[in-house]
Amino acid sequence: MKKSTHLTKKKLTVHLGAALREARLKAELTQADVAERVGVATEVYGRVERGNLTSSVPSLRRLCVALRVDANAVLNLNGREAAAWLKEPEPTSEESPRLRRLLRTLRQMDDKQLTAVGFMARSLLHPTGGPEAQ
Repeated sequence: MKKSTHLTKKKLTVHLGAALREARLKAELTQADVAERVGVATEVYGRVERGNLTSSVPSLRRLCVALRVDANAVLNLNGREAAAWLKEPEPTSEESPRLRRLLRTLRQMDDKQLTAVGFMARSLLHPTGGPEAQ
């Protein structure tokens, strides 16, 4: 999975969890109440609310029914402006096109690849291998 896709999915997951929590509190329900109504374990629903687990579409539908909230509202798809979780950070004017291309490439890498690139970049900055290279 691309790094930028992962970041967007994480933003969605966090946004969705916050919106569901807000709806649950407004309905004056506990996490256990919602989990029971939807047919999932309380721990699973808690992970969704904390933004650590993305709900499946069928589960999201059941959550919206149980919480009596519109899925479009939960996903913030009603507004004219794009949902906050869809927005990519704007490039700063200080970023050169070369740096933006490099960042796009880095966003496609997994953690292992990023670690290797980091070691290589530090060795280019400190080629003597001194303590700064650590």
